[in-house]
Amino acid sequence: MDQEDERLDRLEALLQALPIENEPMTVSELDGFVTGVLACPETIPPSDWLAHVWGVTGDAQFPDLATAKETIDAVMTQYNSVANLITQSFWIEPIYEIDMNSDETLWEPWVDGFTRAMALRPEAWDALLGRADDETRATMIFIMALHDIYTGNSTFTDEEIDQIDAEAPDLIPNCVATILHQSRPELAGPTAANLPREPFKAATRPGRNDPCPCGSGRKYKGCCGKN
Repeated sequence: MDQEDERLDRLEALLQALPIENEPMTVSELDGFVTGVLACPETIPPSDWLAHVWGVTGDAQFPDLATAKETIDAVMTQYNSVANLITQSFWIEPIYEIDMNSDETLWEPWVDGFTRAMALRPEAWDALLGRADDETRATMIFIMALHDIYTGNSTFTDEEIDQIDAEAPDLIPNCVATILHQSRPELAGPTAANLPREPFKAATRPGRNDPCPCGSGRKYKGCCGKN
């Protein structure tokens, strides 16, 4: 187990130690949530979003100051990790949950976290939707369609949902990259900032079930694409 895996395992343990009846976020939900916070067209300070990580009441009920500090530090480290990926390449590597029985990739908790972050600044997202280019607008609508599938409110047929379910894990990073190019163009440097209306075309990445390009012989999701 490498250092990054150990960090995420400790983060998971700290989140699971929060009162379960308060429904605290999982690591996957948190990863989607902080991505949504960072992608928001309006800056959201930690004071406005951190309590949402602890659950529905916002009360973490930490047993002592040491636990509080370690947990908050772990959450902020994940926030900074996602921020670094975004500023380096506009690309993210979502942390999805895996169904241990079927080995199926579960994108739903990540999307739930992302849309919960969007709900913190609905006016800012509505304004972005109104001024966005066609590709970005379609991408934002697709993210909301994923949330509707997750909540059981989708109008798609079962066959369409099955196809979206299979493709969503690979599509989500491109969706976020497209949104970021219009919501936070300043993060991509001077070139992107000067071209806020140009649709972003993310570089092609291997699918999670494709052979890993590193040559290990394993699937991408179990090698370089892990987490």
